[in-house]
Amino acid sequence: MVERVHFIAIGGSAMHSLAIALSRKGKTVSGSDDTIFDPSLSKLKASGLLPEQMGWFPEKITTDLSAVILGMHAKKDNPELLRAQELGLKIYSYPEYLYHINQEKTRIVIAGSHGKTTITAMILHVLHYHQVPIDYMIGAALEGYENAVYLTKNNDFVLLEGDEYLSSAIDSRSKFLWYEPHLAVISGIARDHVNVFPTDASYVEQFEKFIASIQPGGVLIYNSEDPVVSRLALASQNTIKKTSYTTAQHTIQAGVTYLQTDEGGVPLSVFGEHNMSNLSAALWICQLVGVSEEAFMEAIPSFRGASKRLERLAKGKSSWLFKDFAHAPSKVQATTAAVKKQFESKKVLACLELHTYSSLNPEFIPAYQNTMDAADEAFIFYDPAALKIKNRPDLSVESIEAAFQHPNLKVFTQPEALHQQLQSMDYQDTVLLMMSSGNYGIMDWEALIRQLTLF
Repeated sequence: MVERVHFIAIGGSAMHSLAIALSRKGKTVSGSDDTIFDPSLSKLKASGLLPEQMGWFPEKITTDLSAVILGMHAKKDNPELLRAQELGLKIYSYPEYLYHINQEKTRIVIAGSHGKTTITAMILHVLHYHQVPIDYMIGAALEGYENAVYLTKNNDFVLLEGDEYLSSAIDSRSKFLWYEPHLAVISGIARDHVNVFPTDASYVEQFEKFIASIQPGGVLIYNSEDPVVSRLALASQNTIKKTSYTTAQHTIQAGVTYLQTDEGGVPLSVFGEHNMSNLSAALWICQLVGVSEEAFMEAIPSFRGASKRLERLAKGKSSWLFKDFAHAPSKVQATTAAVKKQFESKKVLACLELHTYSSLNPEFIPAYQNTMDAADEAFIFYDPAALKIKNRPDLSVESIEAAFQHPNLKVFTQPEALHQQLQSMDYQDTVLLMMSSGNYGIMDWEALIRQLTLF
């Protein structure tokens, strides 16, 4: 009998990938959502999984469903959820279902406030380079990978990006607490998601629980350069092996970062202190899976990064354009500093969109103090309309200027003004760094690239 699975909020960035993966495994998949945007929309349509109509339809919830998977976008009063509860159906959160179907596999979970997507992507790149089979779930698009979720019956290992955010509207556990890993990484801890973790202590507690959830006899690979991570790792009484890592030794020559090894310098396509730290974590996991250090060094030069993680969008004669997912203060600071260090002789213009619940919180804004100091010029954009949608109090331009304390700072509150500014500038000897988890009020990237590559 073919298993039938229904997704409530199938259009989510993670949900649609899981839906496609399950369909490819032979399950009958259905789903609903009130709105779906690209790339989810196009991918679901190509897979024959796009709902015929947008909206919630309780009649889709029937007793022959073996599982209902509830996405974060769905609320507690969702009509389909209420119907599933009324019928007594098994309702899973996204991470709970991933655990459910991977209980027999060796689970590798990459966690941390920053770097987890890149570490996961590095591991996947190296394993695929050497044709080592592995199942996976990753939180970003990767070049050469058709879907962000890949599931089989036969692979021994599954690699999961572990997110500390809530599992669903009816499941307040952090997502990564479902996975119970055998091998785990914590890359760093810097408070995020202030809308659900109101204090530093409540945020850090999730990682403490994560360490406790590692299977007895398992391995924790942790960043010893992060004092909070080190404290939690060393204090844990869990019967696991603890292995620390530090930033890999490297040099920068003529705009290229070289990884220092016993055999000499290995040229890399990625750069930045945080990426050299990510690389150290990925190396440990690859070795535990059976890939030697020598084999890792053979594969890693061709790794070009995950989508929106210091992704190079364009290069002119003397100009560069990078796009990064950075939005939390620690990520903004690390990314801005990495770009300036890599391109010391060029002007760095860093543009940050305040888009998340945390970054639009007036009480949280001071945490961004000096985070963009490495940039020669800084643009900050936020949309007052987004504040209303998220039910956030107004932000003032003055409060943002006071928080960042950058001498060459310009604040934009209208997307058209930002777009016009960026698409008319002189980018001679300039690196433009665009940081956001949003899209700057629907940025015309092609127009920006055309302007930048004139220089």
